Amino acid sequence: MNQFKQYRRKQIAELRPYQEGEVLADNVSISSEDKKAGSPKAGDMIARNPKNHNDQWLVAAQYFQDNFEAID
Repeated sequence: MNQFKQYRRKQIAELRPYQEGEVLADNVSISSEDKKAGSPKAGDMIARNPKNHNDQWLVAAQYFQDNFEAID
């Protein structure tokens, strides 16, 4: 089994809010754990790869709150 290590992000992330009731495109990945927790839901965010805007994934609301802050 692989050993996990902690890493700090070096890049600025690109995210936008999930709009309640929004139908997400097929290119937005949602983990099975987030689906089990009821996502997508209000407060979740959609992240995208800045080098490939078609590569998108859901970031759960609590994870977003714990790990991200806006840049003014």
